[in-house]
Amino acid sequence: MIGFRTLLYKEVLRFWKVSFQTVAAPVLTALLYLLIFSHVLDRHVEVHGVPYTAFLIPGLVMMSALQNAFANTSSSLIQSKVTGSVVFVLLPPISYGEFFLAYVVAAILRGLLVGVGVLLVTLWFAVPDFASPLWILVFVVLGGGIMGALGMVAGIWADKFDQLAAFQNFLIMPLTMLSGVFYSIHSLPAFWQNVSHFNPVFYMIDGFRYGFFGVSDVPPEVSLAVILTSLLVVSAATLALLRSGYKLRS
Repeated sequence: MIGFRTLLYKEVLRFWKVSFQTVAAPVLTALLYLLIFSHVLDRHVEVHGVPYTAFLIPGLVMMSALQNAFANTSSSLIQSKVTGSVVFVLLPPISYGEFFLAYVVAAILRGLLVGVGVLLVTLWFAVPDFASPLWILVFVVLGGGIMGALGMVAGIWADKFDQLAAFQNFLIMPLTMLSGVFYSIHSLPAFWQNVSHFNPVFYMIDGFRYGFFGVSDVPPEVSLAVILTSLLVVSAATLALLRSGYKLRS
């Protein structure tokens, strides 16, 4: 596993060297969301008996963690391809599994760092319950793994930065913003509630929020099953792309 450890160190060092941009900036963005929405809605809205600001905090934490996990792998791969430095990762005798794990674990770590940062700065506004810390950890790690793998798919597929931006703006952003971060799906019309159940990110947010308050829109066991299935599917697709050398070796 020397290749895995070396590549993981390289990926962690890559985002940590610019942590002001990769960690601090997303934390500030989440704080601005909280300031705006809590100021407008906190006195008027409760969700599942939880004050709106407290309800919003886990959603913002998870959304920030997921988006940054995706950004870590996708930006790393597209930068390596554009600059031509990807050859230095492909030439050493590193297995596809090590390659995949190193990138995904680094993405999870960045997501966790951003998530913890968002949680710490938002505790000033409301202290959510920590009903089940194990559920919190499971959902954020598995969700980060899915987004890290999706970031690899996007980074492999894209040839230019604008293609990667399109992938993020037209797929990742809608999935995360329309996943129940800012609302409970029970506040939606029946049609849109049904549509939300086809969004895997909804289950990540809902299960993560369950870990804080012990309440959710769907049972956490269902969310866990959906997330595990999604992780297996996305991981298998990513490994297949790596083995084929699609847009990396050819």
